[in-house]
Amino acid sequence: MQTPYYKQAARYAWPNREKETNMAIDPKSIAVAGAVAAALTASMTTTVHAQAKEKCYGVSLAGENDCAAGAGTTCAGTSTVDYQGNAWTLVDTGTCAEIDLPAMADGTAREGSLEELDRDLPA
Repeated sequence: MQTPYYKQAARYAWPNREKETNMAIDPKSIAVAGAVAAALTASMTTTVHAQAKEKCYGVSLAGENDCAAGAGTTCAGTSTVDYQGNAWTLVDTGTCAEIDLPAMADGTAREGSLEELDRDLPA
């Protein structure tokens, strides 16, 4: 007579308890695990530094700021003027003053700032 299916499945579902395995950890395994952990830590640290951001005022287009668009506004997307001086956007650390912006109407150069600006404010 053939063994029922459910009994066959049960035979394969449980681990073989007759065999014992040696769980000793050799020094090579520890060294390899330590090297992998160190590499992952270094990689993650580099990623965090690469993603560092800072607030840069006066560089966002109207409605594209991340936050702080002056009195009477709430937060993200509330700037009403391009390059509004009191609205900021998050940029990579150290790049705020280097962002290429068009000159103001009077020809004066326009730059981003780490502090709120008193220019290009809504009327």
